Amino acid sequence: MSDIEQYDYDLPRERIAQEPLATRSDARLMLVDRKAGTIDHYHVRDLPELLHADDTLVLNNTRVVPAKLVGYRAETSGQWQGLFLRADPATGVWEVLTKTRGKLRPGEAITIKDREGRPSMQLVVVSRTDDGHLLVTPRLPGRDEADWPGEPADWLERYGRIPLPPYIRDGQMVDSDVKNYQTVFAEHRGSVAAPTAGLHFTDKLLDYIRAGGTDIQEVTLHVGIGTFRPIAVDHLDQHVMHSEWGQIEAPAVEAIRTRRAHGRCIAVGTTSVRVLESAAQNPEGKLQPWSGATELFIKPPYDFKVVDGLMTNFHLPRSSLLVLVSAFAGRELIMKAYQTAIENEYRFFSYGDTMLIV
Repeated sequence: MSDIEQYDYDLPRERIAQEPLATRSDARLMLVDRKAGTIDHYHVRDLPELLHADDTLVLNNTRVVPAKLVGYRAETSGQWQGLFLRADPATGVWEVLTKTRGKLRPGEAITIKDREGRPSMQLVVVSRTDDGHLLVTPRLPGRDEADWPGEPADWLERYGRIPLPPYIRDGQMVDSDVKNYQTVFAEHRGSVAAPTAGLHFTDKLLDYIRAGGTDIQEVTLHVGIGTFRPIAVDHLDQHVMHSEWGQIEAPAVEAIRTRRAHGRCIAVGTTSVRVLESAAQNPEGKLQPWSGATELFIKPPYDFKVVDGLMTNFHLPRSSLLVLVSAFAGRELIMKAYQTAIENEYRFFSYGDTMLIV
């Protein structure tokens, strides 16, 4: 059996959540105890009882950008879809991931339809990158440049769509996704996917958690398109991990380090784990203020330097996220937990239920 086959499982299609629950904190929460090897069942609203007064809960405050663009080629009316990846601040040129029939020529225009289906902005083709991504410049025909949006995120907020993963309604957003696919503490724009464990929190639940003495700190990790890609090699050592930008500031570092003397650092989501552990990749192995790109691939065996507990959703088979969770809790216990979740009709993936691993 190859490495990646050990992280495969069969999931009935009806177990993939297509909508979130009406109340976020009503989602089910599986409590997985690593030391005891036990599995128990709660709801997210029970978190104030499961957390300790000395614990620190770490949230990822990234904000999802409506990075999906839908439109048509102005010359042929052929349908077109793309995903905004990044922009060059010096030139204003956008890099877009796209698949389209036919060859797009430099100078050709793509008309983008807004969320109401109306023609809006245009993208003018510049060229392609070596890996096939499209380079374009945005414009608003018939409008003075002084009236154009400023930052790329401003364009996308106005004309883009929420980039839902394909397992949710084939990636087709509805109006409610604008709010539902965003955490209540989202702040810094930059992600093309939500940090999904964070979707379960409400402001009221966070207040209850704080009232119990648990501290709440924030980090930032802008989730990239690579998070959706399955591991395509047989052996984990051959996998090239995608890069994502993250940050943890000095006050959060100081709070976490101080409270870990008596309590646990509990990361909400694998994205928070990636920041915390990336910020401890130094000779001392200690959490330090950090900002930059990380390509850290957490796989067994991995010595966790900061994270003592993890709240995380149920992840896709053969994914780097499932490998990370298995590195934290042990593969056999995690695969047992996933099978238990299927048998107990838990809801899977982005809009699904969650687990707390302690």
